[in-house]
Amino acid sequence: MSGFRSLAGQLMLWITATITLLWLVAVGFGAFVMHDEFGEIFDSALQETAERLVPLVADDLQRRDDLTMPRRIEAARAPSEEEYLTYQVRDAAGRVLLHSHTAAAEAFNAPLDVGFWQGETGRIYTAATPDGTIFVQVQDSAAERREAMVEGSLALLLPVLLIVPVTIAAVWFVVRRVLSPVETLRAAIGEKDGGNLAAIAAADLPLELKPILRSVNLLLARLRAVLAAEREFTANSAHELRTPIAGVLAQTQLLLSELRDAPTRPRAQQIEASLQKLARLTEKLLQLARAEAGIGVAETTFDVADVVRVVVTDFQCASQDPARIRLQSDLAGPALREGTADAFAIVLRNLIENALLHGRAGEPVEILVSETGNVRIRNAAARLSEAELAAVRKRFSRGKSLAPGSGLGLSIAERLLAQMRASLVLTSPIPGRVDGFEAEIVFPAAG
Repeated sequence: MSGFRSLAGQLMLWITATITLLWLVAVGFGAFVMHDEFGEIFDSALQETAERLVPLVADDLQRRDDLTMPRRIEAARAPSEEEYLTYQVRDAAGRVLLHSHTAAAEAFNAPLDVGFWQGETGRIYTAATPDGTIFVQVQDSAAERREAMVEGSLALLLPVLLIVPVTIAAVWFVVRRVLSPVETLRAAIGEKDGGNLAAIAAADLPLELKPILRSVNLLLARLRAVLAAEREFTANSAHELRTPIAGVLAQTQLLLSELRDAPTRPRAQQIEASLQKLARLTEKLLQLARAEAGIGVAETTFDVADVVRVVVTDFQCASQDPARIRLQSDLAGPALREGTADAFAIVLRNLIENALLHGRAGEPVEILVSETGNVRIRNAAARLSEAELAAVRKRFSRGKSLAPGSGLGLSIAERLLAQMRASLVLTSPIPGRVDGFEAEIVFPAAG
């Protein structure tokens, strides 16, 4: 029944049902009219036959002297042929004087009154001589009338069995053709998501659909404007927040250099640690705000290999143990993907930072780029259960780790990857190993 939930399915169902119902009503009305017309035809035949027989029978009886026994009229047709009309000739006393070869010798159960009479086995018409001494009763078969009615009704009904499937096919063709612009517009709107907010091209749409297209394009334009405003705001906010925090941290560090042996130095060190924690949290919150603003949504592309190489180089340069970060790429050429390089760099930075913070100290962090452009970040760690893997995906959730952090890195990465039509797959243990943690960035197949 799912097909009938669509507009085309409902139109096909209702149009076909309506046409079929109208045909059946027409057949019923035709059968009703035909019943009356057949009744008039049969009655006319009965009356005509009886009235023609009256003078012939009267003349024949006047020539006969022996009328004590009913006389049977022998059939002139073959015995196998069906006789539709039977008749009896009766006198005023009701005795049967003559009867057709298929009629019974017993008198019809009909009164000797001129006119029609309806019996159980058929309809009878009685005609009489002018002096009222001879009566001719002609009967037709009720079964024959029913058979004629049934055959006539079937003759009207059988074409409907052919008309209904032809109607369904014609309705399907017409509905599909008429609704094709609706399907085109539906498909065009269905393609719009966070990564595709371009205006829909004006197609050859009927007048009823053009206002819908215009409204959708206006909505898309407003969405693009809102997203652009949010991105600009978060970018400015990031700059405005980083600057004062960095200034306060620098002043605190200068103060620490002056308080080498002062008793207040531990308190100044606590302030420095709190400011550094605040700076990291602020950075993550700004990244989250940028992710919520849709910085990954763009109609541009970036090269996965270039971004991975730049980010890994930055980490190696800032690390005290550059050899711990290992990059392996199986790409034979550029791997272009939808989105922005900035957003993908934020994803990589969060995942690599998590691997460095939560991986075993001294164990390498591997960044593997596959031939298809997918990126895997691996680090040595205790095996995580399914529940623990689900928990680390939640915002501000850090699992059992004691390493510093805000618990936002994976949330930011997942949000940005969703905007780039990619996904983040977390696995523990690493395939082929007994422990470890792997985060894989899976891009859709390149078109």
